[in-house]
Amino acid sequence: MTKITKAACIGGGVIGGAWAARFLLAGIDVNMFDPHPEATRIVGEVLANAERAYAMLTMAPLPKKGTLTFVKSIEEAVEGADWIQESVPERVDLKRNVITQIDAAASPTALIGSSTSGIMPTELQRDMKHPERMFVAHPYNPVYLLPLAELVGGEKTAKSTLQDAKAKLAPIGMKGVIINKEIEAFVGDRLLEAVWREGLWLIKDDICDTETLDDVIRYSFGMRWAQMGMFETYRIAGGEAGMRHFLAQFGPCLSWPWTKLMDVVDLDDDLVDKIAGQSDAQSGARGIRDLERIRDENLVGIMHALKSGDGGKGWGAGKLLADFEQSLWANAEKPETDLGQAEPIRILDTKVNAAWVDYNGHMTEHRYLQVFGDTSDGLLRLIGVDLDYVKNGHSYYTVETHIRNLGEARLGDALYSTCQILSHDEKRLHIFSTIYNAASNEPVATAEQMLLHVDSKASKAVPALPEVIAKVEAIAAAHAGLPVPEGVGRSVGQKRG
Repeated sequence: MTKITKAACIGGGVIGGAWAARFLLAGIDVNMFDPHPEATRIVGEVLANAERAYAMLTMAPLPKKGTLTFVKSIEEAVEGADWIQESVPERVDLKRNVITQIDAAASPTALIGSSTSGIMPTELQRDMKHPERMFVAHPYNPVYLLPLAELVGGEKTAKSTLQDAKAKLAPIGMKGVIINKEIEAFVGDRLLEAVWREGLWLIKDDICDTETLDDVIRYSFGMRWAQMGMFETYRIAGGEAGMRHFLAQFGPCLSWPWTKLMDVVDLDDDLVDKIAGQSDAQSGARGIRDLERIRDENLVGIMHALKSGDGGKGWGAGKLLADFEQSLWANAEKPETDLGQAEPIRILDTKVNAAWVDYNGHMTEHRYLQVFGDTSDGLLRLIGVDLDYVKNGHSYYTVETHIRNLGEARLGDALYSTCQILSHDEKRLHIFSTIYNAASNEPVATAEQMLLHVDSKASKAVPALPEVIAKVEAIAAAHAGLPVPEGVGRSVGQKRG
């Protein structure tokens, strides 16, 4: 089975809570065990941030959110779970003890992943009865947005376990990468530790302060790494001759005494005070939750940009997001919509999130078009123009749109959209959509659109298939008696008196 049916999270801190959020927003029920007295509050705040981030991330129909249940023991938590994620503090003895308890209580077929940042799985699975199903699933913070998990097996981990884990992560929008050999700190943290160590020396030696160091990263190679990894970036730097030329040109530099990577910084009180003071000054008055929200908004924006990369096919994390959205649409529950109802069809419910707001504090222009585009997509799915229909070479293309902005949509406003078919023939679909404020039911914007049915392979207009036309005619017949909406046929400009 390639889907997780029920998850258990042991440990509900920053990482454990974010794992729970990732599962819950994928429609998976989660049992949570954490003896910390503030666990419910901490996990609740993480989940709130995750829901806010997902509202910005995608308008694809998420499944019904899973149920989060706080329980009083490990044994109760793992009951019925087929994926168990351990995220307790980074101490070998504690983690080993917890994993051994999980192993004794869980189903023998359940997968057991550890969120450890560096402990080798062989150490953790030492006392297990079923060590073959235990592995490291090392995520990156925030787990609900960053999609990577390093999958590392120990000496007793079955290879099939890692393949199963990778397959189970895909439906929840994560990319599992299997590391060939276990090693302390795995791959990602090995790289981060090198940069972190060098950064500490640069601060200690007063080469720069924390803000300058972060600026060097985020305004230069950090931007490159967000979309293309180290080796592919350096391949480009090698020019037409590629990686061989780059290695020949810059390889000798590795022997130069540039770095202090093998020297350990003494984190004495003076250096800790220096770093903490500079960090506090850098972040100013922003609290941790504010910084988390800013981080999430930025990550969402980067992923959206990457989704349009490679000519619209998606690139890196953006392609993974596009694939995730496609699976969400493919697996979405089909709405129970009466195609014969004599009223505009309610298509979409959404909320104005922070990424949609402009300098005026209103929903920005292109987001209206996005909502109207998603509304017309919703209508197309109702008439049978779904992903399979498109894969078979047919679709509707929007050839004309006229949008009127009638009211204000502000941050946090709940919106919904409706759609009315004005006219149609075998090739054309003339529709009118309206976005409403859900609290007042007042119209915020309207869009009149003309859609043309095409053979996408031949790049020409063709009649829609008979089953599609039949559904269009059913809706059009029901809408035939509706009044023509105010605004139909409007051109840009004021009405003449």
